[in-house]
Amino acid sequence: MDREITRRALVGAIIGGTAVGGALSPVGSYLRRFAPLSGEAWGTATDDTDGSVESEYGTAALRYDEDGVPNITAENERALYFAVGYAQARDRLFQLDLQRRLMSGQVAAVVGELAADSDEFHIQMDFVGAAEATWKHIADTDTGELVRAFSAGVNAHIENEPLPLEFGLLEYEPAEWTPADTMLMEKQISWELTGSFLTLRKAKVASKLGQKAATELYPERLDHDSPVIRGTDEGTSATSANSSNSIPAPDTTDPDGIGTPLLDWLGNFERDHGIGSNSWLVSGKHTANGKPIVANDPHLSLMAPPVWYEMNLEQGDTRVRGVTFPGVPFVVIGENHAGAWGFTNAGADVIDFYRYEIDGDRYRYKGEWRDFETQQREIEVADGTNRTTTLRKTVHGPVLERDGYRVGVAWTGHSATDTTLAIHEYNTSDGVDDLRAATKKFDEPTQNLVYADRDGNTLYYTTGKIPRRMVDGKQVRGDRIFDGSAGEAEWKGFEPFGVSTWEGFVPFDEKPHVTDPDLIATANQRITNDPYLSEAYASPYRAQRIYELLDEKAKSGDIDVATMEGIQDDTLDKRAEALVPTLVEAAREKGEDGLESAVKTLSDWDYRMERDSRAALLFVQWFDAFREEVFGKTFEQAGLDDSYYSRDWVLAHLRGSRWFGSDGRKATMVRALETATEAIDASDAEVYGDYNTTEAITHPFDQSFLNSPVIPTDGSSQTVNNYRKESAVGSSWRMICPMKGDSEAILPGGNSGDYFSDHYHDQLKRWADTKYKPLTHEIRGNVAVEFGGDR
Repeated sequence: MDREITRRALVGAIIGGTAVGGALSPVGSYLRRFAPLSGEAWGTATDDTDGSVESEYGTAALRYDEDGVPNITAENERALYFAVGYAQARDRLFQLDLQRRLMSGQVAAVVGELAADSDEFHIQMDFVGAAEATWKHIADTDTGELVRAFSAGVNAHIENEPLPLEFGLLEYEPAEWTPADTMLMEKQISWELTGSFLTLRKAKVASKLGQKAATELYPERLDHDSPVIRGTDEGTSATSANSSNSIPAPDTTDPDGIGTPLLDWLGNFERDHGIGSNSWLVSGKHTANGKPIVANDPHLSLMAPPVWYEMNLEQGDTRVRGVTFPGVPFVVIGENHAGAWGFTNAGADVIDFYRYEIDGDRYRYKGEWRDFETQQREIEVADGTNRTTTLRKTVHGPVLERDGYRVGVAWTGHSATDTTLAIHEYNTSDGVDDLRAATKKFDEPTQNLVYADRDGNTLYYTTGKIPRRMVDGKQVRGDRIFDGSAGEAEWKGFEPFGVSTWEGFVPFDEKPHVTDPDLIATANQRITNDPYLSEAYASPYRAQRIYELLDEKAKSGDIDVATMEGIQDDTLDKRAEALVPTLVEAAREKGEDGLESAVKTLSDWDYRMERDSRAALLFVQWFDAFREEVFGKTFEQAGLDDSYYSRDWVLAHLRGSRWFGSDGRKATMVRALETATEAIDASDAEVYGDYNTTEAITHPFDQSFLNSPVIPTDGSSQTVNNYRKESAVGSSWRMICPMKGDSEAILPGGNSGDYFSDHYHDQLKRWADTKYKPLTHEIRGNVAVEFGGDR
């Protein structure tokens, strides 16, 4: 077997998202022959670095504390971020390069054909063009100068130090890092949080199952009493009385709705709709010491190394500690000397789709024919035949095409953005006024911001540009495919691959926000009752539970860090609380017949998804079987896979013979319980922890020595303590920051991406057990690297 092909095929299969099961087994077997510390692939890998590094930006020092977190001090900001770039390259260089290649469509060049489809999508979306526009926009700012220093620090490590083992396995070297690459990381983050083809999926379901079914499966509103901002029915001023909110019937000129080949292809590259987050803040009114507390645990893809990188920075009077995405210089979530902030996804609809009248290489727009802006791009394919793909753009943005189907895209991330400026200003902010001013610049992605400062101020704000869509003078939702040739629902002021204005978007002061809230909790649920903010919010189970716990704890007025720990560790699944009593009743009515043990187990259960619980194992298997009982046959007959299934909340509230047949809902629930019981009996699992392990947290190479250790843990997709083994999504960073007292946090792994480091996965067990480590601004550790002037 050719060594080069097998190495590349393995990574290509993982990144390309196209290989399953046995397709990887021969490759995996071959790579397992590369035992740690043997063979030429390991020759360049080491965690040793020079203790002294030249820097034109000034002096700095890099220390590592007992958890492998870089503690960096510097005489000025440029010197600081040069050292940050060096540290990130030292700890996460392969991750930086892999992310850059993914977003620029250059993965197939090092791993082969299996990544070519991914490269084609990323080229057609032209994320690179958006990153270059953003860099051009901020290059001459003070923040831009810091991004240059950061890039120089990354390159200093590339040029002078040994490369991580992954480069040895693939036998290539990374190109130099550029400031535009950092902007590309911003685009990656934004796409992973807002990139959705749900509009196209809805249209497809309507074309296959009918308008009524599509409306039932994708309702405009999930009725519950736990929105982010409670006690308001009016929404924001973005609301209009004139609305058209129903899912449109499919375009009859296209009998297949949206082309299945196009939609199936795009489905590989949209954000994981299971991705979510929790955050909440409590004002001093309800805390034991009279000062606010901020808590945040963003739910993102779990991997080795983790998606987040922690750092502790000191320069002058500024002290800032928290996490960032590798490739981004500044702390994205964390706390500084003045306050603390966290984010969750707001779920705002910031992407629209267009159909056009097309004549060859022209499209019709407002009564005239225009040429597509067209570029031919070559996709280099290692050990294979290079591909050519066409990048087409209209006045709205890029055009995605596959097998003769096309759809135009407008996405706020395609415009030049100021978010990098905002995050830098968060790091140096001196309180709530500074933070609010910086948030005005935070135009991508749309997030729920929670903030508190040490003076006792609290703040909630929805960040990002939220489009207002107008058709015939009426505001509409973005849940349809618009007529691009007619200029329908265009966003005023939007300039793809240029600098946009706020015209056509919800003004900053009119976006949902609360000044000095006593309690506020965000879990990707509905923000207000404004129907135009989002196309789809998350099921509200986590939000309901957080507010339930906060309201109860607030009565005593003595909330503290331990209280927050208990909430982050909470495993009560409100799906089970709502559904299991009906399930038990249905099984008993049927006469149980072989389900006696299952019924007893569920009837005695407290609905907590704990690792030592058999009932939790039974419930998670039952819910999956129930989903399949309800949707499986109908969707399969329509040619729709499980990516079209509706959210858990919708499934739990569905009624009617369309979904449950003549036997009814209760009979369907019992059949699912029979299936779940059989599945458990056929497995080796006895309790939830036998199933719910960290096995899903893998390295892109998916090899046992690089993957995370297998540890049982708690939580489910709908619990506050969040872990979703089936999709490898969960709490990617847990943080609790009191404005008086000691902060704490934990990563699901380790801060170093170097396999040979003691900090490769040293935090994982603590994370699995919902334990924490200190989040201190004290500079710790011995000096590992000194940075100085030219020598």
